[in-house]
Amino acid sequence: MDEGHERAAFTAMTEGTAGDWAIIGADFRGFAGGLADRVLTHLKLLDGDFGGFPVDRLQHSLQTATRAHRDGRGEDYVVMALLHDIGDTLGTYNHPDIAAAILKPFVGEDLHWIAQHHGIFQGYYFFHFLGMDRDLRENFRGHPNFEGCEEFCRLYDQAAFDPAYDTAPLAFFEPMVRRLFAAPRNSIYLKAMDPA
Repeated sequence: MDEGHERAAFTAMTEGTAGDWAIIGADFRGFAGGLADRVLTHLKLLDGDFGGFPVDRLQHSLQTATRAHRDGRGEDYVVMALLHDIGDTLGTYNHPDIAAAILKPFVGEDLHWIAQHHGIFQGYYFFHFLGMDRDLRENFRGHPNFEGCEEFCRLYDQAAFDPAYDTAPLAFFEPMVRRLFAAPRNSIYLKAMDPA
């Protein structure tokens, strides 16, 4: 609970004052600072969740990020690769949307788009076995990020199910996650986070 901490006095936002919002804003900055910890904690929920795959969902995420890192991708790309399936637990039917929403304030539009659309592009490798159209990604042909998403899935995502692969541990990626989540770029709340 939040006992002992100052709280706003309003019961409806229409009654809020600048003093109330100063309290909330100060709390927001502290809460936002813990985002990396919450993301890492949620990512660990994928540990031991195989879903029938050869590796569990955490190992798949780590392996995807490891492959991207070893291929010389930048930190923002590597963190996107690490978190691309973080939504599997809560977004069973739309997991790419969860990852994209988490990443949106912190990555460029290209990486946000890849995170948001990787599920359709990954489907090229298995949709036909489920009676689905493996070419659904073709609906996006011509989009500036089509090739980037196709490449992400081909080089890293679809290839990251090898139990024998020398996958880096989560601790290796933790500093990257912390750096990325310490510096939002795209948020309506950026001004509110400015301590000045």
